[in-house]
Amino acid sequence: MLERYLITQCAPTLANLKTASLFRCLCPGREELDAWRQALGTKGIELTVLCCDGTYALVYVYRPARLARDLQRPGTGWLLRGYGYPSTEMAPALDRLRQRLAAGQGFPHEIGLFLGYPVGDVAGFIRNRGKNCRCVGCWKVYCNECEARRTFARLKKCTQVYTRLWQQGRTVPQLTVAA
Repeated sequence: MLERYLITQCAPTLANLKTASLFRCLCPGREELDAWRQALGTKGIELTVLCCDGTYALVYVYRPARLARDLQRPGTGWLLRGYGYPSTEMAPALDRLRQRLAAGQGFPHEIGLFLGYPVGDVAGFIRNRGKNCRCVGCWKVYCNECEARRTFARLKKCTQVYTRLWQQGRTVPQLTVAA
């Protein structure tokens, strides 16, 4: 079940073009999760369930080294502290994100920081309540529109190529770039 989501929703992460990806699916079984964790772990990718309501799960696929680096970007700590994050260290930050998702008080918009979105765009989204953006692609852009458009095109092309190769018989591990 997860294989199709990994290709259609996570290709840029598998290709090491993006820090992380997120998708919602029916709650996967423990065996399936463990198998994918093992297969992707050898390539430097982690897979975890951020929350599960008994029917649907929010699955987070990420590159820990990139996430750790992203969480140290200027402005990230300031933004996260405003939402009760104890630090920008990866494990406590992910724990706090899980708590925020479990609280059920709406979707935590700072999640963009965990997906590798530019800090300025995440802050802009929060400040503008999702309005007044310059363009929309994988995220809403508030800062560097030209760079974002190039990134969106690269990520879209990656997903198209990975989908085609997967449909031709390549496996997810074969398509995953090692860290």
